[in-house]
Amino acid sequence: MNYAKIRKFDVSNGPGIRATLFVSGCTNGCNGCFNKELQDFNYGNKWTKEVEDEFVNQVKNSNIVGVNILGGEPMDQIKDESLLKLLKRIKEETQKSIWLWSGYIYEDIITCDKKSQILSYVDVLIDGRFEEDKRNISLKYRGSSNQRIIDIVKSNENNRVIEIEI
Repeated sequence: MNYAKIRKFDVSNGPGIRATLFVSGCTNGCNGCFNKELQDFNYGNKWTKEVEDEFVNQVKNSNIVGVNILGGEPMDQIKDESLLKLLKRIKEETQKSIWLWSGYIYEDIITCDKKSQILSYVDVLIDGRFEEDKRNISLKYRGSSNQRIIDIVKSNENNRVIEIEI
């Protein structure tokens, strides 16, 4: 897996102060994508054990309330297990919330074993492709009105999509 950038103290993606990872690589190709360069799977830096250790240590900082995973496309990170291992480690070592943004919708993610494994460590999923004709800059944590903010824990408990109203 490659990554484009890490924000150690991010206050723009998700509530509170969060650590954010932008992964490289996306096959969605949304018109109007604001991270077009991140569509290339070779963009940025190689994810290594050292980078992972540093990121997890950052997440352990008492000022950090959670983690954001954006891209590129996190759900396209299934060629290896780097992202899956990272999310598992974050949950085991910090128990902090994980928010993940994906152009794939929840209903499609749960039909793919590898993507579903990634989702199993996520607390909140912002799903759906960015749709330029539905762009709305007044929305919190998403770019277009078709995208949903889904409480994965409650959705799993209720066996249906439970959206978070923000």
